[in-house]
Amino acid sequence: MDLQISVFLLFVFFTAGRSLKCRQCPDATSDCVQITCPNGFPYCVGTTAYIGGIGAMTAKNCAPENGCPSGSINLGIGKVSSYCCSTDLCNSQDAPDLSNNTPNGKKCYYCDVNKNCSNTVSCSGSEDLCIKATGTFGGLSMGVKGCASKSVCDAAVPNVEGVSCCEGNLCNGAQSVTQSFLFLCCSLLSYFLLH
Repeated sequence: MDLQISVFLLFVFFTAGRSLKCRQCPDATSDCVQITCPNGFPYCVGTTAYIGGIGAMTAKNCAPENGCPSGSINLGIGKVSSYCCSTDLCNSQDAPDLSNNTPNGKKCYYCDVNKNCSNTVSCSGSEDLCIKATGTFGGLSMGVKGCASKSVCDAAVPNVEGVSCCEGNLCNGAQSVTQSFLFLCCSLLSYFLLH
């Protein structure tokens, strides 16, 4: 009996303080490093973003329990794909390539750089919902619309004010909103990577 208790306590001792190790690559121009995730960050994440006119950006890091969706979001002028995993250094690969996804038949409204939100975008892959996000950043009212995976909506809706998702083609409305696309896209990407 004493041997069983000793083995159990030894197991608890060695596993209780173990933290997840992830690759951290702040951007495509930086070398990746191995880091130990802080408490409350039980996932590794890999993200790839394609912003129109800028090109592809990748990032890898630790992710919080409530903010690590695996899926994609398409805002018409750019797409973001991410995946989450929970084993040491599991985010060594880049997120899935979004440049050649086949449309899945779903359509949503998106807003272009001229603040016209009556454009439509064809969703692809796991993007099965339409998303609409509005907020005030630095005193400016901004908004975006597009397609999103259910996991992205499940992570964003309870954690980011002003985000809503809906089912059905073109359910995210066509009315215009004031916006700064690049800033809002970067803000959403930063939220998923750093929170």
